[in-house]
Amino acid sequence: MNDCSTPPYNWPFIDLRSDTLTQPSDAMRQTMACAPVGDSFYDEDPSVLELEQTVSTLFQHEAALFVPTGTMSNQIAVQLHCRPGEAVLGAPDLHIFRAESGAIAALGGLQTVSVLTDNDFLPRSDSLEELFVARDSIVSPPTTLLAIENTHLFSGGRIHPLAHLQALSEWCQGKKIATHLDGARLWHAHIETGVPLSEYGRLFQTISVCFSKGLGAPAGSCLIGSKKQIERGKVLRKRLGGTMRQSGILAAGALFALEHHLADLKNDHIKAKKIARWLKKQCPNAEVSSPETNIVLIKFQNTALDILKEFENRFQIKLSMLNQKTLRAVCHRDVSMESIDSLTESASMP
Repeated sequence: MNDCSTPPYNWPFIDLRSDTLTQPSDAMRQTMACAPVGDSFYDEDPSVLELEQTVSTLFQHEAALFVPTGTMSNQIAVQLHCRPGEAVLGAPDLHIFRAESGAIAALGGLQTVSVLTDNDFLPRSDSLEELFVARDSIVSPPTTLLAIENTHLFSGGRIHPLAHLQALSEWCQGKKIATHLDGARLWHAHIETGVPLSEYGRLFQTISVCFSKGLGAPAGSCLIGSKKQIERGKVLRKRLGGTMRQSGILAAGALFALEHHLADLKNDHIKAKKIARWLKKQCPNAEVSSPETNIVLIKFQNTALDILKEFENRFQIKLSMLNQKTLRAVCHRDVSMESIDSLTESASMP
């Protein structure tokens, strides 16, 4: 029998494909192994209940719902706010639009409407006004939800300024439409800016947060909202196949991460800045983003596939491709500052 404190394999690469690659630490594994559990379907798992209470309190909402994935959390949220045939406004590169296998249409029956943006991710007020459709429309799908992603993945982990979020929230209140925040990496925005989680909670009716990315838990997300929304969310979770039983084992990992790993996210932001400076030297003809959090984008004029392979072969660094011309580096807790420093002090590409 293998010692669980021993890594399952020796990985020779600095793996920056995603922060979902993080593995639970020995201390987290021990906490999970000893977690008190019950049947979560009956709301009898004490670890799940503690996590839901902890998260809802952090955001000053009434309740939260533990679910297996961020995609499920987002899809439950949109179905809470919208009926089939209605429209969701948002930036064109929202994860909920682009990277959830079309679930918003296939499962929710909803139409996505992409607004014009500033800086590739900030919805413009004039575009929102132009694209908004009132509920009494019998021609175009009525607008019932504005979705925001913070931090915004496809622009390179960018942070929505608080004043912009406040303006968007006020606009939605004036139009009497709902607001949902995909906060898979909201923890990063919170740590980088110091904006209280409760302030984000005040601005959105529902929020989704993830524990299996930068925080390093093995799985799980929470949907945060009102008691009424979360009770309805339990029905939708069941319908989507997300009701778990002794899921306190997973919830305990998330609780451990919140207590012990949250402040460490600042280190990942520092690593990303170091990686970005190094990448600018390696790829002088590419557009390298200046990271605000833990994600760096490298955009090329032509296909980036050969460059991706060159990084692997020459530097033993793994990046991921966002598209044919864009590579991504995502820093996380399982890549040490020492390994980043060693890499960035290495020789340049020929």
